[in-house]
Amino acid sequence: MEGSLTGKVVLVTGAARRVGAAIARRLHAAGANLMLHYRGAESDAQALQAELNTVRASSVALVQADLLNAAGLAEIVKNTLARFERIDALVNNASTFYPTPMGEITAAQWDDLIGSNLKAPLFLAQAAAPHLKKTGGSIVNIADIHAERPLKSYVVYSIAKAGLVGLTRTLARELGPEVRVNAVAPGPILWPEDNSFDAVSRQRIISHTLLKRVGEPDDIARAVYYFIAEAPYVTGQVLAVDGGRSVNL
Repeated sequence: MEGSLTGKVVLVTGAARRVGAAIARRLHAAGANLMLHYRGAESDAQALQAELNTVRASSVALVQADLLNAAGLAEIVKNTLARFERIDALVNNASTFYPTPMGEITAAQWDDLIGSNLKAPLFLAQAAAPHLKKTGGSIVNIADIHAERPLKSYVVYSIAKAGLVGLTRTLARELGPEVRVNAVAPGPILWPEDNSFDAVSRQRIISHTLLKRVGEPDDIARAVYYFIAEAPYVTGQVLAVDGGRSVNL
């Protein structure tokens, strides 16, 4: 893996913490230069930037943006080009996740969940596409196994991730042959920080995985790396990284 992405530039959204940070670390270890997007986790983003730039000076830059502001999405791509003069991959990792049970869904929740999980990836891809075509690049969307099997009470989130899978396949057709577009669909990797899944719920979810354990953020990062660096003949595909849960629900 070492050096396999040397000279490549990757834009990763929601990169300051959790899975996004794991993706950043793995791609950086492979030699990529990174533009790391964050919304509010400034201190985490700065700490990650400092960590990676200590390894390789001036290899990581930051961009702060609210992905719900559609008018500002093209600026993220412009900032990447201004800093690194090219873009080879876009990783749409940023996501919002919370329950929206039927009978309680609001328009604001719809705008938030659709905006972060579907609308932003579309408009970022549109802004990046001409530049990705020049480099023969790729897009990796972070979807969810619940795009195919909706999660009860998470109505809007499940719809948004289903849309993201549809977007992945649509963009693969629209942007080929120059640009490959794929998605990674995580299963249980990191529990939500709001403790919305209690111990009983967590154990029930784990019991439905074939491997009987949760995954690690780097499991997702490895899949993203595979699509960017090691899958030149793969596009329009969704890879479930879920310990087998999606075939055992």
